[in-house]
Amino acid sequence: MLVLALAFMSLTLISGFFNIFTSYSYYRSYFYDKHIKEISAGLKAITKYPTVAVAVPVYNEDVRLVEKNLLRLKEMSYPKEKIKYYLLDDSTEKDVINELRAFSRKNGVRYIHRGSRSGFKAGALNNMLKHSREEFIAIFDYDEYLTDTNFLNELLPYFDDKDLSYVQTEKHYSKGNFFSDTIDLFDAFFFKFIQPARALNNTAIFAGSCGIIRRDYLEAVKGFPEYLVEDTFFSFESDVHGYKSIYVPKVYALGKPIKTFTELVKQQWRYNYGDTQFMIYFLKRLKGKRKGITPLSSIDYMTHGLGLNYISVVLLLFTVLSVLIVFAQVSAPGVSLYGIINGRYLGFYLEMIGISAFALSVVAPVILTKMYFKSVSKGMMIFLLNFSLAFIRAKAAAGALLKLKGKAVWNRGTGKTVGFEHLRYALRNSFTEVLFSFALFAFSIFAIGIDNLYGSLWLLWYGILYISTFFLFYKYG
Repeated sequence: MLVLALAFMSLTLISGFFNIFTSYSYYRSYFYDKHIKEISAGLKAITKYPTVAVAVPVYNEDVRLVEKNLLRLKEMSYPKEKIKYYLLDDSTEKDVINELRAFSRKNGVRYIHRGSRSGFKAGALNNMLKHSREEFIAIFDYDEYLTDTNFLNELLPYFDDKDLSYVQTEKHYSKGNFFSDTIDLFDAFFFKFIQPARALNNTAIFAGSCGIIRRDYLEAVKGFPEYLVEDTFFSFESDVHGYKSIYVPKVYALGKPIKTFTELVKQQWRYNYGDTQFMIYFLKRLKGKRKGITPLSSIDYMTHGLGLNYISVVLLLFTVLSVLIVFAQVSAPGVSLYGIINGRYLGFYLEMIGISAFALSVVAPVILTKMYFKSVSKGMMIFLLNFSLAFIRAKAAAGALLKLKGKAVWNRGTGKTVGFEHLRYALRNSFTEVLFSFALFAFSIFAIGIDNLYGSLWLLWYGILYISTFFLFYKYG
């Protein structure tokens, strides 16, 4: 039991570090509005317009959506002779390729198609550098609809600072259903709190789109590192070279809402796989040139790279540890002062501490979403998502560590299923979570057999949370 207590304490200290650092980020974020207003107040309107390349990478996407959003981008308030549009098509479907090529030819868009997806999105952007000469590169995802045509006029003045490498703006999804709006809040925590705090340390993350990059500095860092999360890698390299970055907390475009759980899983798998790759890269890169990396910015990048791993792995370890605590001690119905002093009922106290921490982990996101986003139900869903995604994120991290290539191992279907096939799809993609949940249910029953009601309820609640992966696949597809 003492060994378990020490293990519990170690996990608690790890959690405490991340929670304290997150709280620090929340605190720091309150000062960013004043900081960015002071910078903006000193900006001068553009008098000499630089050339800009607007790049939109695509890969077998909805052609109508791509065309609609590109036509909207062409409505930017900027001199037409100073701006050029690039459609970077890595598609493999012939119909998609032919339609996008014809659209580009008709609408004055430079169409660039690659025969392979080498380097993924980063590879497509690096390939564009060979076919363009513009001074600045503005990147948008295919699903992002421009809501403010003053994007370039408002953001390019920041580049009067000759040390500035890139400007990143706030990102949001369009309104959808309850699930997609919750995912928007899921990401909003990063853009509302973490990104401003990082920006004060000059470590604002370039988020892959809705931003502008100075071409010379992109070339100076030898283009985008060709990894799944090329934006994080580029942000780090920009900092290593001593360049500056700015985060502008304003929304200029809205992305397509994530309406299915499968879409979210794909996104989270990619993030966690890429962030694990980044941690390996970060640790190796620190041994060499690191002009712009300070101890504080190192912590920023470490917490970013470890963030999703921390959430998933620590949750799983806490769960396993909870099972061991429940069955490493006998029932403690009567607790005396002497028992508290000599640690006789240590296991019982660990259960109480664990259950209390568990309750607080529910309350925290609920309170935050209520305070900042006026929603309790979405706070509950965000709490649930961390458990439903725990195994998926852990598998992605393991895949990156083992350098496994190919598609995510969980994705064994399209999600476009009905009836019994839909049930099979949900079960097939959540088999690990379902198996783990039933094991927890069984342990919960065994705990009742040894008169440990508290432990039984604790494990039952864990089981319900992990089986939510199945229900989310089933309900949201």
